[in-house]
Amino acid sequence: MSVSVQEGARVNLPYGVDVSVPSVARMYDSLLGGKDNYPADRAACGELLKQVPSMRELALNNRQFLRRVVHALAAEYGIRQFIDHGSGLPTQDNVHEIAQRVDPSSRVVYVDNDPIVRAMGSALLETNERTAVLQADMRDTDTIFASEPVVRLIDFDEPVAALFVSVLHCIPDSSRPADLVARVADLLPAGSMMVVCQLVSDSGEIRDSVTRFMDEQTQGHWGRVRERADVASFCAPLDLVDPGLTEVSAWRPQHDDVPAQLTWEWEEYGGVGFVRR
Repeated sequence: MSVSVQEGARVNLPYGVDVSVPSVARMYDSLLGGKDNYPADRAACGELLKQVPSMRELALNNRQFLRRVVHALAAEYGIRQFIDHGSGLPTQDNVHEIAQRVDPSSRVVYVDNDPIVRAMGSALLETNERTAVLQADMRDTDTIFASEPVVRLIDFDEPVAALFVSVLHCIPDSSRPADLVARVADLLPAGSMMVVCQLVSDSGEIRDSVTRFMDEQTQGHWGRVRERADVASFCAPLDLVDPGLTEVSAWRPQHDDVPAQLTWEWEEYGGVGFVRR
């Protein structure tokens, strides 16, 4: 079996991948209207939308946030190097495309543990020598920073942007996501920046039901929906830039952004900041 990528290439489905088990990356692709997902992913999205009808708008707004953030990092703050943790499947306007429109010399390493992301990303990026895809667990910071793509593309004498966009809810409390962010921050050079956001809800019922549903659907590849205070603790190593911590559609919105959520069972919440030294 093969799967498609946006520019029309085909790649073989990696050996051992069970597409009957939903993947967070493929569910997100489905919500964005992508083609690189399977019936199990679409069925899981359908069930999730019954619990949180705002999910599709949230995903679209989150993607717009990523575009605004990366453009700001490159155009306003001069960042030319990016490590995108939990990057997900390639879609339109990926990090490297946004950054390289500002400066073609920008370099990006995508990190994801999904083998389909690795296969499709590598196929899509095989002609882009300043971009690479690394299959790794985003919690394994030492392996990531010592990997061949990072060593080849990232110069730690210059500022780096580390992205954790809509992925920390995939990490359980037992893996201590706040420590993960702090560990990455400690390894980044002066002048570096980080982007941190995740799903939060004021409703304990939503937090519990969605967390339970996603954990069951993905067979344990999930953390939990959290509260705003949790995200604030994740950002402790950062000096946040304006507008600080916020629901992501309110982070420097632009006139052509997609409509805001119609209902607010949950939201994507986070911010952008310089690594504190």
